[in-house]
Amino acid sequence: MSLTVRGRPIRLSFAWLKPPKAGPDGSMSLFEHIAELRYRLIIMALTIVVGTVVAWFFRSYLTEVIFYPYQLAAEAIRAKNPGASLQMVNQGVASPFTLALKVSAMAGILATSPILLYQLWAFIVPGLLAKEKKWTLIFLGSATPLFLAGVAVGYYVMPKGLVVLLGFTENGITNLQDVNQFLSFLMRFMLVFGVAFLIPEVVLILNIMGILKAKYLSKYRSLIIFGTFVFGAVATPSTDPFSMLALALPMTVLFIVAEVIAHVLDRRKARRGTIDPVARDRALRGLTDGEDA
Repeated sequence: MSLTVRGRPIRLSFAWLKPPKAGPDGSMSLFEHIAELRYRLIIMALTIVVGTVVAWFFRSYLTEVIFYPYQLAAEAIRAKNPGASLQMVNQGVASPFTLALKVSAMAGILATSPILLYQLWAFIVPGLLAKEKKWTLIFLGSATPLFLAGVAVGYYVMPKGLVVLLGFTENGITNLQDVNQFLSFLMRFMLVFGVAFLIPEVVLILNIMGILKAKYLSKYRSLIIFGTFVFGAVATPSTDPFSMLALALPMTVLFIVAEVIAHVLDRRKARRGTIDPVARDRALRGLTDGEDA
């Protein structure tokens, strides 16, 4: 692409952005990896900027969606206590612009997440073997819907948690909720749910890597499920049991599914004789049996 300034042609070239080509065996030097990383980061940054700009035109609708759980909770509290005074406020001159920018950026990142994940995948794939590429694709393909399912569950249970928290507001006292603080609270809440739904998949990956065997998952199942409910009680900011169960029950089901899959994989490894190198060594097996006893 070329431009003309005061009659002088100026040629703009983006060739320096192009990633270096890997060798026939996929190997690259350190500087080529850095150039590849620079290219991927620039593409990701430009993608987020474009997504944020597009989302900016829908910021009013997106803001209504984000604050819909608070409105539901406020209506439920007013139905029980007509004298309750709840109000959302925007503090500061720049606060409305900050809110619109945060909402647009969050929507832009979510909308462009497939492109961002592809750039991450394209950067790491040259260093992976064929088997590792397959498992990475399976992980990314299953992690994305699990994370989004966790976020959706967090968004769904948010009003019930807010009803409990805001229900402590006494008559005669106005509860003023800053919109930027509520947005941060909502993002943390949904992020906890999204990440929690990925924990069983992390357990399964550890099993695939040979770090965590299925028999240990079965041995400590009751403790893990108990810890899941404790995590659900701690991770949810509200004190109602519904939010805790909404997080702990799906995690428990996903953990049991991961345990079943881990048993299937371990049996397959046992048939191939690759489940544990220690088990194939007589001396090390005897030492391990002695420790277990």
